[in-house]
Parts: sequence; C-alpha cells; structure tokens
Amino acid sequence: MKREQKRKKKRVKAVMTVFLVLVSVIAAAVLIVWNVFVVKKVVVEGNEFYSAQQIERMVLDDEYSWNSLYVYLKYRLLDEEDVPFVDMLTVTLDDPRTLRIHVYEKGILGSFYISSIGQNAYFDRDGFVVETSVEEIADVPRITGISCDEVVLYEKLPLREPGVLGGLLNLTQTLKKYELLPEEIHYEDNLEPTLSYGDIRVTMGALGHLPQKVARISAVLPQISGMIGTLHMETWTPDTTDIVFERAKTESTPSGEESPDGTEEPRGEGDPSGEGGVEMPRGEGEPGGEGEPETPRGEGDPGAEGEPEMPREAEEPQEAGESDAADTPGDGESF
Repeated sequence: MKREQKRKKKRVKAVMTVFLVLVSVIAAAVLIVWNVFVVKKVVVEGNEFYSAQQIERMVLDDEYSWNSLYVYLKYRLLDEEDVPFVDMLTVTLDDPRTLRIHVYEKGILGSFYISSIGQNAYFDRDGFVVETSVEEIADVPRITGISCDEVVLYEKLPLREPGVLGGLLNLTQTLKKYELLPEEIHYEDNLEPTLSYGDIRVTMGALGHLPQKVARISAVLPQISGMIGTLHMETWTPDTTDIVFERAKTESTPSGEESPDGTEEPRGEGDPSGEGGVEMPRGEGEPGGEGEPETPRGEGDPGAEGEPEMPREAEEPQEAGESDAADTPGDGESF
C-alpha cells in the first residue's frame, strides 16, 4: 500500500516537473517574442507605383503589427488582401527587428479611359486588363484616339480598331525598355501614333525600324529639352538619318514688330523711331553741316575734287521678311 502511494507521488512529481519545465520554456519564449521580435526597421523593394511608406502602412495594418514574428507568420500562413496594381507581397525577416517586404507589381504599360464605367483600364505587356481604377498612375501613358467600349478584368483589350493592339504593345514595350514612356500616346486618323513629352510631340509614322527609331529619339530628346514643337520621325529610316524638329510658331517677338508673314521687321541701329532708317555718318567739312542744308548726292555721282568722300553704308538694311530664315519661329532643325 505504501509502495503504491510512493509510486503515485513520484508520477505526480514527474508530471509536475515536466509541466513546470514546459511552462518555463513557453514563458521564456513569450518573453523573447515579446521583447526581441519588435519591428524597428522595414526594407521595401520592387515598388514603383507605391512609395515605401505606403507599402509599409499596408503591411503593418493592425494592432499586433509591431511584432515582426507576427507579421511574418501572418503573410506566411494567411491569404493577404488584394492591393491594387500589386500581384503579390512577400515578407521575410532579416533579423528579429528587421522586416523585408518585396513587392511584385503588375507590369502596367498603359491605360485607356472607359467611359461606360468611368474608370481607367490598365493593361500589361500582353494586352490583358490587370486593373481598373479611377486613379491615374504617374508615368503610365494614356492611350487616346483608339478605344474600347468595355473591358473585363484579366481578359485582353477588345479594341474597336482591328490589328492595332499588336503594334501598341510593341511600341509600349520598346519605349519602356529605353525608359521613354510618354505622358500620352495618341493615334491619328491614319492610326499612326504621336507621343507627347510635355510640350514636345513626336510623330512616329509607321512602326518599321521601331528599336532604331526609339534609340534615335532617346538621343535627340535631351537636345530639345525645354523647347516647344514637333519631332518628325515619319520618314526616318536607318538610310535617311536626318531628323527634323519643327519649332512651334509664336504670336510675336519682343525685339521688334512682326510683319504679316511672321518675320520680325529689322530696325536700324541707333534709330530712335525704330522704323528701319539707318543714320548716315558725315565726313569732316562735308556740306550739310551745321547751319547748311544737306545736299543729297546721286548714287555713283563723283564728288568734287578735294572734297572728302562721304562714307557709304556697307550693307543695305534688310527689308521686312528678309531676316535670316533660321531665326523665324516655326523653322525646322535637323539632327
């Protein structure tokens, strides 16, 4: 009887010892998790459409997100909420206090405005609609001049104009490769695209030799930065290398009056009236000096013997419309 009681006490003691050890381990683990796994630093990579601060707020979005282990297990074990323009978010631990968030964004190349739903439809490199939103995303070109009546998410763009989608995708992919995506791609009536970069328009013409064309545009755009006008690429080929930039015409020029044909009427230097007259210099002792009326001399009329010869103007003043053509607004420049 006593032996059984001793054995029973030993079993209880063993169970209690194991229980206390487990409780101690769990308590130690809780203390470690509570005090060590605290988010102090967040590293965000792969983001373009959203800033690092926006991604951080999306991930650390509840009352327990201060704990790095909790955030890691949450994104490891549970399905995350859909984030517009983002395919997937992955969260890893660099160390107990540092979270690394990698953003896999949808590869958006352009957008159409769909009037039937009042939203922008964003498409990827394959022409599939990956997002619809009222938001306008920076650095994503608007496509105008061609359209579709309605779109279905994750299906191809149903453009009204047949055969245009392939050229549009080729164009946007090439422009993205050279980091030259414009603000707008507008298709003219002949279905040839025009690119808009601020005040500069680039008329592409047919899309033959597209990589070479885009490479030339990449080289020329920095040279015409800040100007207003049109860069003509319609007839460019690798054999015809000249590219014409047509400056936009301005209404007036501040330095003089504008003639009817758009050129500035030149003024004579020192002429107070500004009417184009040129003051003739006089020689010493010349008739027409002070108190005497000036006697005009016919062109080619020889002067009297011993009389000083009047200096003549080396060049006649230009008539209106004869100013250098390169100075007129609207003239082209070749590159």
